[in-house]
Amino acid sequence: MIEAKALCKVFKDKKRGEIKAVDSVSFECRPGEIFGLLGPNGAGKTTTLRMISTAIRPTSGTAIIDGIDVCQDPESVRSHIGFLSGNTGLYGRLTGREMVDYFGKLYGMEQSRIDDRRNKLFAMLNMESFADGRNEKLSTGQKQKVSIARSVIHDPPVMVFDEPTTGLDVMSSRTIVDFIRQCKDEGKCVIFSTHIMSEANRLCDRIAVIHEGKKYFEGTADQMLSKSGCDNLEDAFIKIVGETS
Repeated sequence: MIEAKALCKVFKDKKRGEIKAVDSVSFECRPGEIFGLLGPNGAGKTTTLRMISTAIRPTSGTAIIDGIDVCQDPESVRSHIGFLSGNTGLYGRLTGREMVDYFGKLYGMEQSRIDDRRNKLFAMLNMESFADGRNEKLSTGQKQKVSIARSVIHDPPVMVFDEPTTGLDVMSSRTIVDFIRQCKDEGKCVIFSTHIMSEANRLCDRIAVIHEGKKYFEGTADQMLSKSGCDNLEDAFIKIVGETS
């Protein structure tokens, strides 16, 4: 469902010259699987996900999303993915219902389909009580639920989560975690980035360790522990990165 092929991204900086944010990263993510990109802030996780979601174009390499090349047909790719981060913006003057309907129309959905899908999402996320309140008046957890609904109104087969729990309280984080698991249960292909080891351990079927733009490991959490000889992911991460950097 997701196949990253030697993805590279180079940014140009006036003072530092060329900066290779992502350096030949390859991996695959399958339907019904949660695949985690694990690494510290600045490791290249967000840049990788932005290339996969067509927000930025790779300098070299490519990714295939549900059979579609992100470089050759980015518009079609966007109709097959939902993207959610920890700082997804909302239009403050719109209500949650208006926000979700607006994105449904952007995806070319008929109003009847929008109504059916929206009602299902609002029930699943327990949003009915605040759906008609302005987004600017909502709590952090309520805003995140609106962000979820607007990201998946078109029922995409691929979900991309870029550190979606960053800065959220326990209850809001739980909403995100439960939704990610729901996506897996529905057979969606889920890619999930985090720097929180415990989050990766309890959510991800397989993990890729990303550090300084490079992939250092790919496999299950148990395989990562076995490879490193450690009994927790934090120590395993440090050992794997230290041995190969």
